[in-house]
Amino acid sequence: MNRDDMFAAIAAERRELADALDGLDDAQWATQSLCSEWTVREVAGHLVMPLITGPATIVRAVVRARGNLARANVISSRQVAGDHRDELPSLLREHAQSRFTPPFGGPQAPLTDLLVHGQDIRRPLGLDRAFDPTRLRVALDFLSTRGAFAFGASRADVTWVATDLDWRSGRPGAPEVRGPAEAVLLTRAGRRVALADLSGDGVARLSSAG
Repeated sequence: MNRDDMFAAIAAERRELADALDGLDDAQWATQSLCSEWTVREVAGHLVMPLITGPATIVRAVVRARGNLARANVISSRQVAGDHRDELPSLLREHAQSRFTPPFGGPQAPLTDLLVHGQDIRRPLGLDRAFDPTRLRVALDFLSTRGAFAFGASRADVTWVATDLDWRSGRPGAPEVRGPAEAVLLTRAGRRVALADLSGDGVARLSSAG
């Protein structure tokens, strides 16, 4: 994928997620996501937040969080979720073609964010989806880069193998972790719920990491 293709994929992911969010009832919006800090609504707020929030608002959140960027992200995302409760799907569509990228990554970063956080929402709600294999490959490649450590990517000394994409990454000879690309993606991004979908002698190492 070139940059234009990645931004087109990002726009498509935002629209697809907006379609999934349409029609959720209050209980579904309040469901705990795979992110310990956020409900489904707050994950949606996180995805909308950088598209509609100006620098001054972000600076204020950083000040409130005493310089802790991760905490500032939580605060800002909850604020957007609270302020735009019923507008979140429409805001994702309205800003689907935004070319925002975070400081630590190009378009690979927001595409990965959407794929992972989309599953943070869909899995607890029991919502299935079909994955574009090209998008998954971009996200898996991104989580294998040094820049992805700021994204929370696992640093475990294992070889990751996506059995449905003919994709692998890791040190030759390291214990293998094998499974569907979606499960590899989520586990690499720290979602332990996907460990059950994986196999290989590296899974025990991930499980013991806590």
